[in-house]
Order: sequence, then structure tokens, then C-alpha cells
Amino acid sequence: MSQDKLIQLRNKSTGEVYWSSKNRKTVEKKLELKKYSAKLRKHVVFKEGKK
Repeated sequence: MSQDKLIQLRNKSTGEVYWSSKNRKTVEKKLELKKYSAKLRKHVVFKEGKK
């Protein structure tokens, strides 16, 4: 996977980061995904941030 295509998904409260990719041709808005937070030990919303 190319490093140029990666986006950073960050949780605002804990600062944890997931890396993912998105199809920039079809998805115009910022991604929001529910992922597992190890610090909080539950699923929370991770939003797309700057690299």
C-alpha cells in the first residue's frame, strides 16, 4: 500500500491513531469510523485528521 494513500484516524479524547486508506474519487467528506480503543477498552469514534 502506498504511503500517499494512507489517512490518519485519530481519537480526540485519547490521542490514539489508526492508519487506513480511502477512495478519494468517491469519498469527498472526512471519514468517521468506530474502532476499538485499547485505553478506554471499548469502541469509540475515530475521525480523519492531518498526517
